Amino acid sequence: MAHGSGGQAGHELMEKILLPAFDNPILREMHDGAKLDLSTNKIAFTTDSYVVKPLFFAGGNIGKLAVCGTVNDLAMTGAIAKYISVGMIIEEGFPLKDLQEIVNTMRKAADEAGVYIVTGDTKVVNKGCADGIFINTAGVGERIEGVEISPLKAKAGQNIIVSGYLGDHSATIMASRHNLELPNVIKTDCAPLNHMVKEMLTVAPNIAVLRDPTRGGVAAVLNEIAQQAQVGILLEEDSIPVREEVQGFCDILGFDPLYLANEGKLVAFVDQEDTENVLSTMHKFEYGKNARVIGKVIDKAIGEVGLRTAIGGIRIVDMPQGEQIPRIC
Repeated sequence: MAHGSGGQAGHELMEKILLPAFDNPILREMHDGAKLDLSTNKIAFTTDSYVVKPLFFAGGNIGKLAVCGTVNDLAMTGAIAKYISVGMIIEEGFPLKDLQEIVNTMRKAADEAGVYIVTGDTKVVNKGCADGIFINTAGVGERIEGVEISPLKAKAGQNIIVSGYLGDHSATIMASRHNLELPNVIKTDCAPLNHMVKEMLTVAPNIAVLRDPTRGGVAAVLNEIAQQAQVGILLEEDSIPVREEVQGFCDILGFDPLYLANEGKLVAFVDQEDTENVLSTMHKFEYGKNARVIGKVIDKAIGEVGLRTAIGGIRIVDMPQGEQIPRIC
């Protein structure tokens, strides 16, 4: 508890663990807030909290989720993340070696994304009150000139692209949570997408919608957009990218990959004439090499999402009711 008291123990925590990991000129000033340099008055701002259980899993941990989630939320608005804040609520007795691993992972994710962690806060609560550690992040980014992304811009004729395999993150969390063994190929897809998004918007500034299908998966995202834009959406089952191992996992447990959370994927609504350029750009990036068109926007079945099955029928993909797998981010 002394580490959260603001005294010597808290100072040592800052000096030995947090500052070395997040060190940069802005944070080094150690002021009550960060003074930021932005070259535009068109900015985007987001915040999110992370309570994933377990804290460590194949391919990542809560720290990687926190940084990538904030970077990606900004990217989905057409903004390039510049600065991030980090707030940590740490449970009494949490191992310092685990905290060190988490902050080191956050630093690596921030370096990959090209963002600075510039301010933050640490609180310690009594044992049993925080399930290890909770992290809140907020991010500020510069909006790309000439880009206007909004669910209301979805319209009939647009193609719907996903950047890769669905469901990897949820399968990884469930396996870690219940000590299930999955093939090594299955790990969290958590990744910063901002560099890829910037190039996508360079070749196609008119991309209508970008979303990251986290909680509720692709099904939730597409239902939200269909209802907001008052359009229909028709997916092609044969085009949905799901790893064979994840599909088997879903078949055993009764899950639908369309409803599983992803932490390093995006959904894009793109005009037909821009589709090939966007896909070829995505394929140049590690996090977009498996991108493909999975469906299109239609002017029928307004507000609904349909899936054309492998045998030719169409079933409705409803908005998820509740949360299939809680605390996956």
